[in-house]
Amino acid sequence: MLHPASQSVRDTASKIGVYTSKLSAELHEMREGFYPPLAKKTFARTFSTNDLVRLLKVPESTLRSLTLEGKGPVPERADNNRRTYTVEQVRELRAFLAELRPDEAKDLVPYRRAGEKLQIVATANFKGGSSKTTTSIHLAHFLGLQGYRVLCIDLDPQASMTALFGIQPEFDLGENETVYAAIRYDNERRPLSDVIRSTYFPGVDLVPGNLELMDFEFDTPSYLTQKNRDDLGLFFERLNNAIARVEDRYDIVILDTPPSLGYSTLAALYAATSIIVTVHPAMLDVASCNQFLIMISDLSDVLGQFGARFEHDFFRFLLTRVNPNDGPQKYMAGVMRRLFGDDVLVADALESTAIAGAAVAKKTLYELETGEVGREALKRAIESADRVNFEILELIHKVWGRSA
Repeated sequence: MLHPASQSVRDTASKIGVYTSKLSAELHEMREGFYPPLAKKTFARTFSTNDLVRLLKVPESTLRSLTLEGKGPVPERADNNRRTYTVEQVRELRAFLAELRPDEAKDLVPYRRAGEKLQIVATANFKGGSSKTTTSIHLAHFLGLQGYRVLCIDLDPQASMTALFGIQPEFDLGENETVYAAIRYDNERRPLSDVIRSTYFPGVDLVPGNLELMDFEFDTPSYLTQKNRDDLGLFFERLNNAIARVEDRYDIVILDTPPSLGYSTLAALYAATSIIVTVHPAMLDVASCNQFLIMISDLSDVLGQFGARFEHDFFRFLLTRVNPNDGPQKYMAGVMRRLFGDDVLVADALESTAIAGAAVAKKTLYELETGEVGREALKRAIESADRVNFEILELIHKVWGRSA
């Protein structure tokens, strides 16, 4: 006969199993509703000539001439007779103009050049709700629109980034299809290239995540007791070495880390060439961030015994979900800037109803179409996101030695 406590545990486990099944089915149905008929996410937003002038930095007259001469991607005509381009055509137009204007080619197609090392940007903090995933995916989409080749790696078992790319982890991923497949210790290991997926967003690829990523946390202690080492090395080296085998395909890799300081987070911090620590400027969040920094410092000393060193091209704090009219937030933001100076990004990620609205539709700000949220709210939110992302891109350019 089961002890009452055991019965309670069993009942709770069963109940959770039922809840999980129901919620997964509901999410799957919602996803099919968002992306009919094949439940595949697409990029529906189109770009006007004004958008292209801003993105490509070419005069509108040039775009008009190309259309009249039948050159380059052929735009659609909106109801108001204005020319509109798909996101694929924006990328095609970059390549076409680069060939047409060789002197501007490096700006139009800004891939890494000889001697410029791959940039691996990790967003980190073990406080949930600090906007790591929002920051990561907005940066990815921004860089994709700017013409870069981007790889996103979802290291969070909760797989929020994966879901935002239109992949439901429990339905759309089979066994051994996450980054775990590329860093595991046994003979089931696969090359990272095998688990990279193209996404609906041109120029942006994804290595998805799901609960399978927890296996790396369970496997690593056992592996550390063994004397034999494979070609990927110790746990903190494995992600870096796996990425190195695909680095010629990308300019920038973005690592979305879990809200914890486990083995996979440490591997991400070691692989990263730069770190963005996302912090909501509230007392509890800043205090939690301090604990996160203390733990990194302590663990880096321990890992130093294995030869690991945390060396990065830049380390910045990003203030997120900022309400400029909130007195306590303004105070804590001031504290952060006073203590850390230039290591806090000048731009803040402002709190916005547009971001909340985008999240409901599993979109980023860069995907939203006119009418999905308020025009002014969307305009302010995109301006805020652009300021943050341009500042990060400028830091990357400085590492590469580019003047702009």
